Amino acid sequence: MLFGDDRNRLRRYYLDAWRKSQRGEPLEPLEQQIADLIARHPEYQDLFSAAAAHPNGEAALLQEEYTPERGMSNPFLHLGLHLGLQEQLASNRPPGITGIFHELARRTSDPHAAEHRMMECLAETLWQAQRDRTLPDETAYLERLRRLL
Repeated sequence: MLFGDDRNRLRRYYLDAWRKSQRGEPLEPLEQQIADLIARHPEYQDLFSAAAAHPNGEAALLQEEYTPERGMSNPFLHLGLHLGLQEQLASNRPPGITGIFHELARRTSDPHAAEHRMMECLAETLWQAQRDRTLPDETAYLERLRRLL
């Protein structure tokens, strides 16, 4: 795991990737991937830009609790699910996921929308594994993904 359980280090990495991207500084491959994802999500750009511009904004971003009860979407969870799915697609693990993605992207005519639909299945699979205190069930995950087609 990239940062273990250190939420602030992980969040700061996302913020630094966006900050460096906006300044035109060189990026590591993972930083570039994160900056590209933020660029594809205009709803998060102001949040990251404001936090990058002000030390108080950074502290607030690091400490924010994004909860459904407050009607807030967690940008770090969302972007992290994108990263996880992209890793799965790059390695075709679980086997067959890449084919499902290509077919879904073709049907939707929007690869980003296809990722979002697949991320819902990934999130549900991870939630169930956490709830049951087990490893994620790849078979059930693939079945959820196939139902999208």
